[in-house]
Amino acid sequence: MANNYVTHRKTIGYVLWVFGFTGAHRFYYGKPISGTIYFFTLGLLFIGWIIDLFLIPSMNRQADLRFKAGRVDYNIAWILLTFLGLFGIHRMYMRKWITGILYLLSGGLVGIGIIYDFWTLNDQITLINASG
Repeated sequence: MANNYVTHRKTIGYVLWVFGFTGAHRFYYGKPISGTIYFFTLGLLFIGWIIDLFLIPSMNRQADLRFKAGRVDYNIAWILLTFLGLFGIHRMYMRKWITGILYLLSGGLVGIGIIYDFWTLNDQITLINASG
């Protein structure tokens, strides 16, 4: 059965695409391997980054089908992670208070926790949304 709810927004994808040479939009759409490759290669020397401008609608549809909508909004969580990840605000938003406070006190567990969250945030939210 197809997911009839929007989980990701094209506008957020395009905003993150602006920073796409870091792989931000690919992480957002649940593509952590290519996001990491983009991070280390400047979006495959900017060529893949430019091509992704045209691929965002397709990546958006795939994300909407793959991830489950619910009480935690993917877009808000991703904005919080991207711009306030060091402070753990995205974790507090997901009601993960203990790790949110740990991130706040440790700079996102010295950045390692933020990397983990870039790789797994979509799946973390899907689990929360599936549990009610």
